[in-house]
Amino acid sequence: MNAMSAAQSRQAVAAALTTLESAVAGLRRTHGDTLGVRRLTSDVARLRDDLDELGDPSPGRTIPPDGPLETVPDTPYDPDMWVGAEDEGLGAPDRHAP
Repeated sequence: MNAMSAAQSRQAVAAALTTLESAVAGLRRTHGDTLGVRRLTSDVARLRDDLDELGDPSPGRTIPPDGPLETVPDTPYDPDMWVGAEDEGLGAPDRHAP
């Protein structure tokens, strides 16, 4: 599978947004100016703004190679791993406070 260039990716997103804008306009015609339609219109406009503000990719930025993903097990961590750890931000006393 060939990776898309930044310009091709941007063009693909812009084309998808144009299609989405057209579909939302159709919903406005059939459903009227409802809260849901206004939200959809606003969301699509925000996505268009985000795409416009994206800018060029950072120089030297590389795309991660395709390959197997690391599997993280769903089993709970061993509770002994947390012995002596502080729950910073969860109400633990601050040792550095005067």
